[in-house]
Amino acid sequence: MSFRDQEKFSDRKPEGEQRHPSASPDARAVAALNAAGLAARAGVEDDLDRLVDETRRALRALQREDGHWVFEFEADATIPAEYVLLRHFLGDIDDALEQRIARYLRTIQSEDGGWPLFYKGEPDLSATVKAYFALKLVGDDPQAPHMRRAREIVLARGGGAQCNVFTRIALALYGQVPWRAVPEMPVEIMLLPRWFPFHLSKVSYWSRTVIVPLLILMALKPRARNPRGVRIDELFLRSPDAERYPMNATGDAIGAFFVGLDALLRAAERRFPRGARRRAIDKAVEFILPRLNGEDGLGGIFPAMANAVMAFDALGWSRDDPAFVMARRAIDKLLIDRAPDVTYCQPCLSPVWDTCLAMHAMLEAGEDPDGPALRKATDWLLEREIHETAGDWIWRRPGLRPGGWAFQYRNDYYPDVDDTAVVVMALDRIGDPRCRPAIERATDWVLGMQSSNGGWGAFDAENEYYYLNHIPFADHGALLDQPTVDVSARCLSMLAQLGYRRDHPAVRRGLEFLRREQEPDGSWYGRWGVNYVYGTWSALCAFNACGEDMTAPHIRKAVAWLKARQRPDGGWGEDCATYWPEHRTLARASTASQTAWALLGLMAVGEVDSEAVRRGVRYLERSPREGAKWHEKWYTGIGFPRVFYLNYHGYSAYFPIWALARYRNLRATGRRWVRTGM
Repeated sequence: MSFRDQEKFSDRKPEGEQRHPSASPDARAVAALNAAGLAARAGVEDDLDRLVDETRRALRALQREDGHWVFEFEADATIPAEYVLLRHFLGDIDDALEQRIARYLRTIQSEDGGWPLFYKGEPDLSATVKAYFALKLVGDDPQAPHMRRAREIVLARGGGAQCNVFTRIALALYGQVPWRAVPEMPVEIMLLPRWFPFHLSKVSYWSRTVIVPLLILMALKPRARNPRGVRIDELFLRSPDAERYPMNATGDAIGAFFVGLDALLRAAERRFPRGARRRAIDKAVEFILPRLNGEDGLGGIFPAMANAVMAFDALGWSRDDPAFVMARRAIDKLLIDRAPDVTYCQPCLSPVWDTCLAMHAMLEAGEDPDGPALRKATDWLLEREIHETAGDWIWRRPGLRPGGWAFQYRNDYYPDVDDTAVVVMALDRIGDPRCRPAIERATDWVLGMQSSNGGWGAFDAENEYYYLNHIPFADHGALLDQPTVDVSARCLSMLAQLGYRRDHPAVRRGLEFLRREQEPDGSWYGRWGVNYVYGTWSALCAFNACGEDMTAPHIRKAVAWLKARQRPDGGWGEDCATYWPEHRTLARASTASQTAWALLGLMAVGEVDSEAVRRGVRYLERSPREGAKWHEKWYTGIGFPRVFYLNYHGYSAYFPIWALARYRNLRATGRRWVRTGM
């Protein structure tokens, strides 16, 4: 019996009349409406028509032969620098490759000498230390101007001792700092019962896949081979052995308690029974091996992959061991050549996310749902459905059958709720009967992943153990996977598009969650996209899809906020620094992707004829682009607020096309309301 049957979701209408007026009609009906509207214009092909058609064809040309789309996925200097550090840890130096990475690192260095977390951001201490170390490892002269400027930035900010925990762990592996510089994380954590205050089930998927191999490293404390004997003592204000290292990242009483607990663990570790340590290491290996994910890597993310490789090396595994070989290959698949002499390492790959969003844009722009492009994309997605592996989410939802999609090519232990909802909406719009079983399985899974507060997290349910954000190890502030507005909005949009009405228990609780989460100024916070424009677009789409009264005060307040945030050039843009309260309203430039989100949000609530929408459309029409991609250097994606930001290179392609096509379609057909979940 499915989760929906168990919950007696009897208010869903029978097949054939299950959709409320805001839900998506068949994609063929949409195409017919669009064609009729365009024909009514007496065949006149204006500039907007040409732009939508041209960019749709350009986007189609970027589709891979097997049907999927995948774009570059760029972070900051940290990941390519860590790739260099990994090779020197293993003693496996590739001078030609590392020189190409060094050119990339020099290219993204700021004029002030530091490396920021995002385009035009302030220099980040930890990113700068890692980039400097990587460049010195590959042979850059410490007295070169770019290295001197970097060193001055680091020393002015307190030196290497003030880096974040992950950077200090990397330095400890190289013997640059003592192990007391990092918090105590005994591998015996692997033996703790589920009821214990700290357990892997209580942290996010990205945390557990990074932590488990790291526990092996912290237990064995291996030393990087570092064939060239490079040291970076010059980045410290005093000898690293004499430095004091920060442990209480939050600075409050709970953090102080955990610092005291850390000191007790440090004193007791030497007395831990050797047998327990061996069992704990074995259990960590047992966790890692089934999650290696083929050549897509542990968790599908670079930090977990790199930690796994170093853990295997520390355990003395042969470089020919199949698991070792597979883990190394997964990392090398993340490398991408930006130019013949420039290479960088991506934090992960985003093919499922890129493909489902590109499909929505293509459908909106009039691509034939039965044509070869979308048929191949549908086949590709169906092949990657996760419906056999019960992943880690089962810890919180035992008995819930799997059904969904990951973010990467494969990541079967960690299907992504957000991706799953967007894939389902795309497949539903395609209207191919072959998709129905996958849609039904995914719908059951998404319903089962709703948390008790009405919201949805990205990979887990009920992942809200906020006290864990105070442990010394969690100075990045992103140990958890709590429900968020953007993911919850996508799930509600999916349910509404499939015909679930607003009085359905899951929909009703989800809408209540969104209303509670609205900011005082009318916006919504964006957890996985930058920032309030992203969150507000997501929420407004969900409210529209669920049939919310578009004259309701919370809707009008959000509309007023979006209009007030429009820039003089007609576009919208938010800086990544808006995640710091003191920079909450910072917007230094308009971007194509954020303008598209604002337009989609406004059009979702009936504002297609507003002056704000017209100005936004004109901004996109005038903005420079090349083929399907608008020019966009500013980062609009995020991994962890204030810590890790992302540049989705596909965002400047499919989102602007999507917004322009929707504007054209609504105007051509005389409709004011959107008929899809997104």
